[in-house]
Amino acid sequence: MSQAFLSHIAATLTAIEAEGLMKRERALQGPQAAQVMLGGRSMLNLCSNNYLGLADDPRLIAAAKSAMDSHGYGMASVRFICGTQDLHQRLESRLAQFLGTDDALLFAACFDANGAVFEPLLGEEDAVISDSLNHASIIDGIRLCKARRFRFANNDMDDLQRQLQAARDGGARFILVVTDGVFSMDGSFANLGDLARLAADYGALTMVDDCHATGFIGPQGRGTAARAGVKVDLMTGTFGKALGGALGGYVAGPQVVIDLLRQRARPYLFSNALPPAVVGAALAALDLVEAADDLLAKLAQNAAYWRAGLQALGFALLAGSHPIVPVMIGDAPLAQKFAQALEAQGVMVSAFFFPVVPRGQARIRTQMTAALSRDDLDFGLAAFGAAGRATGVLA
Repeated sequence: MSQAFLSHIAATLTAIEAEGLMKRERALQGPQAAQVMLGGRSMLNLCSNNYLGLADDPRLIAAAKSAMDSHGYGMASVRFICGTQDLHQRLESRLAQFLGTDDALLFAACFDANGAVFEPLLGEEDAVISDSLNHASIIDGIRLCKARRFRFANNDMDDLQRQLQAARDGGARFILVVTDGVFSMDGSFANLGDLARLAADYGALTMVDDCHATGFIGPQGRGTAARAGVKVDLMTGTFGKALGGALGGYVAGPQVVIDLLRQRARPYLFSNALPPAVVGAALAALDLVEAADDLLAKLAQNAAYWRAGLQALGFALLAGSHPIVPVMIGDAPLAQKFAQALEAQGVMVSAFFFPVVPRGQARIRTQMTAALSRDDLDFGLAAFGAAGRATGVLA
């Protein structure tokens, strides 16, 4: 590799560091949990997608071990060659039953699921209309297809109607409206009731990415469409958050759509099948979630208590009721300084800044889980108050 190229890359990294935008990873010395080991210290974890606390649940670990004992460690293949096991088929059937769809298709991650869905289903005669705050995986997936692209302002139904009309006036054969069910940087819900109504008025299809909802939002954790009381045509989601926290994603929908994706979805056709341990644990997670009213109630209580406590301290929050509770800082270096001050207090959080969020909207995205106790939350609130005063985030 040429020195000129390496120097160019090094200069880019230096510029990222100078802007205060460098992201650094932290090595956990043990499992993902409410309390994690970091650098030999026990830290309160307030930045995890482990919404139901299942990432270290003994029942999921036992299910994963059992699946490895019966089905091996890995598949060493894509599924259509020699990689499908009865476990994969059971999980797809179980997931479809849980979500109320005809069928489902497994992927290595929801990023792959969203990257797979648009190209096989939409052609240049079609249109896709995407919410402006949709996840990067949806944006990338749309780029891979030849459909005309429209975008509507976040949760703005008037703008969505304008884009639907523009797509219809442009002669689109089929129109697909796609949105995150939960916008993960803000912790806000998509307005699926009005979105579904508008889509129906224009004969459009609907698709929802429920990564930050499946397993803990809506009746029995069945997601944002169930919460809104509407039906959508396609759903994507992950096993990497509430449903055990490992990896794996899915597309769920009508039988013929899943059948076509099984034939044409490139990330499915050219990626290894999910390992048996992940599939076995995901099956156990779905069983747990359906009977987890206590966990869902605990999560909702923790989110409400945490939000009220932060507001009482004087932090600027984005409104909402989701377990994602963003604390708005604004300046990226200050957000990182605040995160470091919290770490000194024994609290692990993550600062989010450009390009993950717009410039000037840096934040600490706190996340509640059912594994957190009231003592944990009180400890966290005390640490937030002390760090806020020490850094000037609080007056």
